[in-house]
Amino acid sequence: MSQPLDPGMLQFNAALAASTPPGAEHWPLAKQRETWNAVCAQFRAPLPDTVEITDVNAAGVACRILRPKGQSVKAGVIYGHGGGWVLGGFETHTDICAELADAADCVVVLMDYRLAPEHRYPAQLEDSLKVWRWMREQGPHFGIDPNRMIAAGDSAGGQMSVALAMTLRDLGLPQVIGMLLLYPVLGGNLDTPSYLRNANAKSLSREEMRFYLESFLGPPGSPAWNDEKALPLLTRNVEGLPPAFITVAEHDPLLDDGVMFHETLRRGGGVSALRREPALGHSYLRARHHSVAALEGFQAIAEALKAMVA
Repeated sequence: MSQPLDPGMLQFNAALAASTPPGAEHWPLAKQRETWNAVCAQFRAPLPDTVEITDVNAAGVACRILRPKGQSVKAGVIYGHGGGWVLGGFETHTDICAELADAADCVVVLMDYRLAPEHRYPAQLEDSLKVWRWMREQGPHFGIDPNRMIAAGDSAGGQMSVALAMTLRDLGLPQVIGMLLLYPVLGGNLDTPSYLRNANAKSLSREEMRFYLESFLGPPGSPAWNDEKALPLLTRNVEGLPPAFITVAEHDPLLDDGVMFHETLRRGGGVSALRREPALGHSYLRARHHSVAALEGFQAIAEALKAMVA
């Protein structure tokens, strides 16, 4: 059951609304990206002084390694940032990933993967697989245990995490030990109850998601719209996928995507935990230092990650 939006989430939504009025998804890409970076900068938190940052070229993919200080070998997290596969990067997600690394005592590898529509699916999956291979081979030099790797991501990064796990399964490669899916986009149906109920949500609207999906997959009817790795809700074969932790927000068009995938995993004999945030909307991690509910949600995510890598 949803509750009124948390005051801190309302503050975040107000900042979004002031910068990106309805129809902003039709702005030139450079303006969209610059605006999103600026909005995120308003909510950017200082980085924990316990975390070291190293930028690397991981098999051709720029990555930022966020590692708690110390010499011990730790689990590694391959992180796909949100932004509809179109927006985002180091500027928008370094602080979130640094706090996750600190709270869960793991090494987070934040990917600056190729963005759509310049690079449509499967470019993002290809980049994820390159970084996964790099972490298996070179991760030990950065204190990463190659046998304890997690696929994680928010929004579009949730799709990327599932696609990576499905690909590793299908190729018979060593599987990640868990999937951390944060208000993920996993399907292409814009007529689910949560899409219709939250069609005009300030933090993510139905029309914005239409733009992102078409940027990522091509026009409706393109082959990618029928690819279960591109849209994991198309699959009914979840055998061989790792345990998942899925968090969803009631005021988010993507609510039903996460709930339905959780149910698909459970029906298929998989392991999945679902957390619902009744007073939050999409991208609530951004508001974690301005909203009690968002901070509690972040802490639950960090605890889930910590349990996965233990």
